[in-house]
This record gives sequence, structure tokens and C-alpha cells, in this order.
Amino acid sequence: MTKLLLIVGMPGCGKGEFINIANGFGYTPVVMGDIVREETVKRGREIKESGMVAQQLRMENGNSAIAMLTIPRLKDGRKYIIDGIRGYSEVLEFKKQFDSVIVGIHCAPSLRFQRLYDREREDDPSDYEEFTERDHRELGFGIGDAIALSDMMIINEDGLDDFQDRCKEVLRKLEKDEY
Repeated sequence: MTKLLLIVGMPGCGKGEFINIANGFGYTPVVMGDIVREETVKRGREIKESGMVAQQLRMENGNSAIAMLTIPRLKDGRKYIIDGIRGYSEVLEFKKQFDSVIVGIHCAPSLRFQRLYDREREDDPSDYEEFTERDHRELGFGIGDAIALSDMMIINEDGLDDFQDRCKEVLRKLEKDEY
């Protein structure tokens, strides 16, 4: 049976680090943002416009559009960690077909902005105004509902070592179905 770990949190909260650790627990990462970036390129747009393409996909195919593009990539009988949940409708789409657990990660906006600014990925915000616009767009997709309805929550504000320890603790609990 395929098992999904749905990771949800605002950009820059630490989802990527959690995914790296989960990979060591046998979870294969699937990043919904990568799927959006692929679609952005297919549409002849710049990567910086991937947020707009995500909005277009949702307008064209509903709020679970990205989940629907992701599901065909999942093979039966494996454990996956899905990064990039942006709304509860996506959670419901995954839960229709797979055994799924939602893990939320939270971090203060000021810390998230600094992390995004420092990592310098092409689609990351270059200033705080762009960052807040992106946050509001993400919240408009319903990400707050998905975070609020998480089965488990990790707060990531106390440094990398503490966060990594919390991630491992959550993953060990998941292995034992103690959530």
C-alpha cells in the first residue's frame, strides 16, 4: 500500500530540511513546486512566474489541480513525502486515493523571509514586499486550512539542530503510528 506524508507550511519554514531527513527514513520526495515549475517551462514562462502559473492551473482545473498532476507520478507500494501542499482541497485529493498523514511546519514570517532571501532560488522573493505578496497568494489557496488541520505540527524557530531533532522525533512516531 502506498503511504503519503503530506508536508505543509509557508515558504521558507523548513519543509526542504524535513524532506531531507524523511528521505533517510525511506520516504521518496515529490515536490509539487517542481511540478509547477515544469508546467511553467512547458507554457513558455519564466520560472519567476511559477506562482502565477500555479494560480492559472487552479483556475483552469480547480484548487486540487497540482495534486491531480502529482498523483500519476506515485507508484503503488511506496512511501512518499509530498512537499508543497497549498490547500486542504489538495489534502482531500490525496486522501481519496492514499493513506496520508499531514505534518505542518510553522515559522515566523521574519525568519522565513531571511531564509528565502539567503537561499537565492530563482523564484524566491527579492524584498519583503514581494515576500508578503507571495504569502497572501499562498494563503489565498487555502494553505492556512491545511496547516491548521495537520495531524502533527513542528515549530521551526530554535535553530537547525533542534529542528532536525524534532523532525526525527516526528518521523519515529510516524513509523510506530503514534500520531
